[in-house]
Amino acid sequence: MCTYLTKRLEVDGSGKGAAGWMRVTAASVYFDHPAHAPADHTLNVDLLNPDLGPAGRVALELEPRSARQLAEAILELLAAGPATQTT
Repeated sequence: MCTYLTKRLEVDGSGKGAAGWMRVTAASVYFDHPAHAPADHTLNVDLLNPDLGPAGRVALELEPRSARQLAEAILELLAAGPATQTT
């Protein structure tokens, strides 16, 4: 089922694409049909640098169980790591 629900947000980091490392300034998260993964629907995450055009994209297509495991691992490690603040 396609929900067309999409979350877009600004991020600050780096990603490695076909041309090497790039700055990442945006992310999109959505549940839809994958382009490549062997599943009916996946949670898709695009990490983007819009200034680089189509080449400025790193994409993930995760089966829902894998997406939940990844989200839980991220939250667990953030909670256990050193507290940092950036402004």
